[in-house]
Amino acid sequence: MTSLVAQILRAEPFLKLSSGQEAYHYQLFVEKDDSLALPTVQQLFEQSFLSSDIKLKEVPSCLIIQMPRFGKSFKMYPRILPSQLLDVTDVIEDSPRQCTVCGKLAVYECKQCFNQCDEGLPSISFCENCLGTAHTHEKRQTHRWRKLSVPPEFEQLKEHCVVPRLYMQLFAVVCIETSHYVTFVKCGTSETAPWCFFDSMADRKGEQNGYNIPEVVACPDLPHWLSDNAHLLPQMEKHLPEHAKRLLCDAYMCMYQSTEVMMYR
Repeated sequence: MTSLVAQILRAEPFLKLSSGQEAYHYQLFVEKDDSLALPTVQQLFEQSFLSSDIKLKEVPSCLIIQMPRFGKSFKMYPRILPSQLLDVTDVIEDSPRQCTVCGKLAVYECKQCFNQCDEGLPSISFCENCLGTAHTHEKRQTHRWRKLSVPPEFEQLKEHCVVPRLYMQLFAVVCIETSHYVTFVKCGTSETAPWCFFDSMADRKGEQNGYNIPEVVACPDLPHWLSDNAHLLPQMEKHLPEHAKRLLCDAYMCMYQSTEVMMYR
């Protein structure tokens, strides 16, 4: 991936990390949660950032996320659901965040509160009042929290502004099952843009001296497969279309974009 993007496409690194490093993609490192029958990319993304204790310095124009699997030999989860919208608010360094209790501007972060007052990374952000209230509970009195860095301009307007949330849009999923990659690609940037499936080796003409025949087919049902009812998919796996199975079972990389950042970067 790095060789392709850096040396052939000559692109600058997409990600700037709070550790001072730069990267072209983000590898998910998580511990397996057996209670998750169909984990979403959002859930794994938040778990990975929580455990690594790093943040992104800014919203990237493109975010390539590698699933917790290694080639075709190891999958941490048999199925992963790509999130259509990825909420990156709580992984951006110095970005304004909401208090998980009252919704006002958060000024503290407590990692030990993960999934206690809410779900995911939003559950670890607190305003000063709610931090004190939440940690009067005997189970949380030993927690350690840290102060968040809030942009001065937002601090001045916090009583008059809604704390914004930052989202990135799924535009491609690269999958691998056996010997080659296939891709689901969104044909446009609007929410209603159609999806297609590309297989560079869908068919073959001839034997040793033959050649591969690529194929592109429309996938109008893909948004439905990724909808709010997707939690029912594992129960229906035997009846799912072949493309839906490949999307859920063979996802290797999910690619997200921010159309707002893309306009000036």
